[in-house]
Amino acid sequence: MNRISKYIYTGAIAASCIAALPSCKKSFLNEDLITSLNTQDFTTPTGIDNLVIGMYQSLKFHFNYEWAYTTTNYGTDEFWVGGDRTMQMWNSYDATLNSQTANVADIWDNMYANINSANIVIDNVPKYYGDGANKNTRLGEAYFMRAFDYFKLVKQYGGVPLKLTQSTSLEYEFPRSSAKDVYAQIISDFTKANELLPSTPAQTGRITKWAAAHFLAKAYLFRASEINNDWNSDTKQADLQNAGTYAEAVINSGAHTLATNFSDLWNFTAVDGANEKLSEVILAAQFSNNTTTQGRYGNQIHLYYPSVYQNIAGMVRDIPGGREFQRMRTSDYLIDVYDRVNDSRFWKSFKTRYLCNNPSGAPKWTTANAPHPDSVNKAKFYGGQESILYIVNSAGDTRYTSANIGLRSPWMFVRYFNGESASYLGVHGNYEASRYPGLSKFADGSRNSVASQFGQRDGILARLAETYLIAAEAYGRLGQQDKALTYINKVRDRAAYKDGEDRSAYVDGGISYKVNTVANTAAFVSYSDKNTYYESNNIPVAVTNTLNSMHINNFSDILNSTKEFYTQVGAGSDAEKFIAFILNERSRELAGELMRWEDLARTKTLLKRATAFNNEAKPTDPKHYLRPIPQTFLDIIRQNGAPLTAQQKQDMQNTGW
Repeated sequence: MNRISKYIYTGAIAASCIAALPSCKKSFLNEDLITSLNTQDFTTPTGIDNLVIGMYQSLKFHFNYEWAYTTTNYGTDEFWVGGDRTMQMWNSYDATLNSQTANVADIWDNMYANINSANIVIDNVPKYYGDGANKNTRLGEAYFMRAFDYFKLVKQYGGVPLKLTQSTSLEYEFPRSSAKDVYAQIISDFTKANELLPSTPAQTGRITKWAAAHFLAKAYLFRASEINNDWNSDTKQADLQNAGTYAEAVINSGAHTLATNFSDLWNFTAVDGANEKLSEVILAAQFSNNTTTQGRYGNQIHLYYPSVYQNIAGMVRDIPGGREFQRMRTSDYLIDVYDRVNDSRFWKSFKTRYLCNNPSGAPKWTTANAPHPDSVNKAKFYGGQESILYIVNSAGDTRYTSANIGLRSPWMFVRYFNGESASYLGVHGNYEASRYPGLSKFADGSRNSVASQFGQRDGILARLAETYLIAAEAYGRLGQQDKALTYINKVRDRAAYKDGEDRSAYVDGGISYKVNTVANTAAFVSYSDKNTYYESNNIPVAVTNTLNSMHINNFSDILNSTKEFYTQVGAGSDAEKFIAFILNERSRELAGELMRWEDLARTKTLLKRATAFNNEAKPTDPKHYLRPIPQTFLDIIRQNGAPLTAQQKQDMQNTGW
């Protein structure tokens, strides 16, 4: 089926900037300027249809630029700041993170822009759409978008102004609603979307009732979480039951199934290829290779995770290795939270080896380190051979020292040298800020040049594995342990290596570069698909049945585990241990997928986990469970016709900001 047309009517977005904020970036969504439009253009079925198509562009925002990771991954247990510290304040929570910091207003402005478009559709469909076949679908899409955007706002800022009618002129008065009221509106809108939307999309990328059900389950779970404990006691039990019920509706619908292999999700072969048509994907932002509509940003999430390789002898930057902005350094916690013997997800999520693509610059053996006298002054490796190897070992490994790694052909980056002990906040081996095994889930080998920042693969916003984990958490919190365990094991059974599976097979985010003529270099002409599994773990590659080592047979096994960091995060009670386990399982399954800060904030575990596992994050309670309200908003709105006083601005601001 044809995808949704990828264009936007910028007139609608311009009209929707709440209080005409100057930071609302029309150029951000100015992909294909069709004409200059006004609200009259959305009083016909065709105009409304086109406005709804334009609203889908807002989903791309979540993958466009720095805000994608600063507001979701920095300052948590999963990632530290890499070699580029441009946005470090989002990780350290230092004084330079404030209401005027870059990215603080970006989410606010862009969510409200799309909310106004949704309000136009919700207002106009009953008046102007008639009895067209798509009437309910258009309404459902608008309710979904409004709920989705308010859900993002409440997760980041807490209570925000509720604007539920379209803006047709400048407006300046926007009183702030409580988080309780915002959640009530979100759940109402997602419920309507679930009732109105079709089970099967008319076009690939369109929202369905199952996407609405997934996010409705997630909204119920968030409302029942610890961040809302001061007001959610009356609804908590019902919310958890509803979270489980709606998650089960998606799971049992038959519309979506888990991918057979975890690597299928990330093995990006081509734009609109098999990887982007997986049944597991419930909702994705639709990107493409149409350079005329890629806009100012494209999908840039692939830039932020890779470590630096281009300045190592024998290497130059290429498409397979990615353009390494080195923002997100993989933490010790994120490495150790995996059972790297039996859980395939680590090796299918991280890049641990590179192949030589600049043989003329390869280092040569010297008399001091040559394995044989005949090797002296000869290259240590040739084009297409392994040039960089990351050893992802554990403390106590006696095989490596700073001296003996020079006796190996590739450049060796070892996590623990002989004699070094584990410390989640320390630096061991020769990993460093620019050298670490980088997350490879989002690698985009289809880019049209080595220097290009414009990724072309879709951005996954919801997939069925998370739906299973939502159901598991909801039922676990309700004390329905058998149900919770069923859903946990669905995810873990898929993650386990299977009989006959080669555990040394390497997944680096996809092989789209192998068919990309621009990327045709020695780096993959002699391509090998083996990773560092054997060397990192010092165990055989051959696989017997490992399913039982990932499958959890009894809920007590979770609570009594010695491998889930319960001591480090201060989890003493069974309830605290269960939440710690679920957060660990969400890391193993969803690492880097732009939701970690929101998960830690909602469970109020951010302080403990950042303190235990982040090498420089210093969040404070309760300030850093929410973001600051943007100063640009506070400076332009009015109360009773007058600009806000300094005290009124402070009263509207979140605590501590």
